[in-house]
Amino acid sequence: MVRRLFLATALGLASGCTALPAESNVACVDASRPAIRYSVDGATAFTEVDVLTYNIEGLPFPARNNRGPELREISRRLAELRSSGEGPDIIVFQEVFSKDAAKAVTGTGYRSVVTGPRRRSEQAPNIQGALPGRRNIFRGEIGPNFTSAGLAIATDYPIMGARYVPFARRSCAGFDCLSNKGVLFAEIAIPGVPGVVDVFTTHMQSQRASRVSEDRHAEAHRRQMVELAEFIRTSSPLTDPVLIAGDFNMRNSDVRHDTFARVSPDSARASDQASPVGNVHRYCSAHRDTCDVRQDWEHEDQWFRVQNLQLFQSGNVVKVRPIRVEGMFDGGPSGPVLSDHDGFRVVYEFLWPAADAAVPPTCPYTPGSVLTG
Repeated sequence: MVRRLFLATALGLASGCTALPAESNVACVDASRPAIRYSVDGATAFTEVDVLTYNIEGLPFPARNNRGPELREISRRLAELRSSGEGPDIIVFQEVFSKDAAKAVTGTGYRSVVTGPRRRSEQAPNIQGALPGRRNIFRGEIGPNFTSAGLAIATDYPIMGARYVPFARRSCAGFDCLSNKGVLFAEIAIPGVPGVVDVFTTHMQSQRASRVSEDRHAEAHRRQMVELAEFIRTSSPLTDPVLIAGDFNMRNSDVRHDTFARVSPDSARASDQASPVGNVHRYCSAHRDTCDVRQDWEHEDQWFRVQNLQLFQSGNVVKVRPIRVEGMFDGGPSGPVLSDHDGFRVVYEFLWPAADAAVPPTCPYTPGSVLTG
């Protein structure tokens, strides 16, 4: 059965039914303008940045059957929210594999979109040796990739630069090896905000879905975590705000969370001036007085029990903190369940010294009105 499933999936993926969205970018002069408010004394400026991470389950047939209607509904609802001014400012998507999934991303209407890694993006050579256990080609470990990483970042703000990197050869296990998994990075300029915000997204090694032993998939995940931290270290100076969001595939895994604690992007700090990376779930659990939690977090260690995470780090000038979290497409007020993952939406407050001209806005503008608070 597993061999038949693998062969059918591989043939379906190889048949050309996979795609990534077309890339685009909006100019600063045409970009959306955030609401910027000021403290009563005028010394501090504030704005909010709304970020959604969502694994849309955009797998093609025969891995998934008849995903088109749900993907179109995801797109319709996000487009409607955007048009009404109620949509996220930045969306990071995972599992954008099929043509229907690619259309779902572009159909949201966001004017800046970047994607990657691609199916044929070159992987770094394996320098860590074989994974534990034996390689099994009938569990997807065949060498060539049949799909891209399925990652996309969409926003109505300008993207000043983007990079991606696939995970290295042999940094995957089981069926995950059919995808060229990796990390996607975008420098996003928010008009009126000093500098840029560095946004990263990833989709890491699965657990039981990979259909290989735990020691094998856990080691692949460890390698990916090391490579993620290194990519962040080399891609971002860590002097601007950093947001990291995606499907980390660490739910209920002591081994994976232990690895994360040891080699997570927290170790990628460039200097003592940079603040440590914070986990939104943990931060908001500890700061219920300042972070509005609009989800039912059943456990004190809710961060341990989810796949989708958002991490944040302040810059040298612009400070960041989450002020609201909620689920999307989870069967509640935000809409029906349309994927095998819920969306995880976080509103961050950005604040900076209003008179500090050391780091000017990458996209400057004068707000039409001044709000105080």
